Amino acid sequence: MLEIKNLHVEVDGKEILKGVNLKLEKGKVHALMGPNGSGKSSLANVIMGNPKYKITKGKILMNGEVINDLEPDERAKKGLFLSFQYPNEISGVTISNFLRTALNNLKEEKINVMDFQKLLKEKFALLNMKEDFASRYLNAGFSGGEKKKSEILQLNILNPKVAILDETDSGLDIDALKVIASGVKNLMNKEKIIVIITHYKRILKYLKPDKLSVMMDGKIVLEGGHKLVDQLEKKGYGWIKENK
Repeated sequence: MLEIKNLHVEVDGKEILKGVNLKLEKGKVHALMGPNGSGKSSLANVIMGNPKYKITKGKILMNGEVINDLEPDERAKKGLFLSFQYPNEISGVTISNFLRTALNNLKEEKINVMDFQKLLKEKFALLNMKEDFASRYLNAGFSGGEKKKSEILQLNILNPKVAILDETDSGLDIDALKVIASGVKNLMNKEKIIVIITHYKRILKYLKPDKLSVMMDGKIVLEGGHKLVDQLEKKGYGWIKENK
């Protein structure tokens, strides 16, 4: 469903992605790991269409269609979703209004207020969140855990085809981590793709990846199954550099 071919990307004239090749298959959980500065978050932003990043070579294909030149909102309408590592605070916009507006802009058939409130109530129950959360301003004054839960709430309401989660597990206690993992599992089915960008093994205990890709210096340097997670936990990344 989503394929990246020989992708080269620059920011302010500096090349940060240096020929990324990655194939993401439907019905599978993919994990992307690597040292700080290896290009993981940059890749996520490029896939979503962040204009800060300039593609100089290569292609991003979704269902065989090249989406290199599509705006972020057009990519979202095709089913792409990015959970941000550091979500912005937007005062004056309630979570409820934000989500209903976003949902109605993504779907051809608009959802009325009553049906939306029912949907929202279901997702709050799933994520073990209080319903008064809906009336708070988007991420304003939120703790780190609340911001991450807000992102997973958006994920479940908008129901994308491809969900990229950029370090959604960072800074979470074990209870919050379980809630986040449950929210991701609820979304997953044989038609969807989940991409988890992480530094840690712990979320991958709950969301076992079908495929793990290791990124270093702007490239994918190693791929494997879930057992590769244990190798990285024990040995770090140095042994990969030695064997490159």
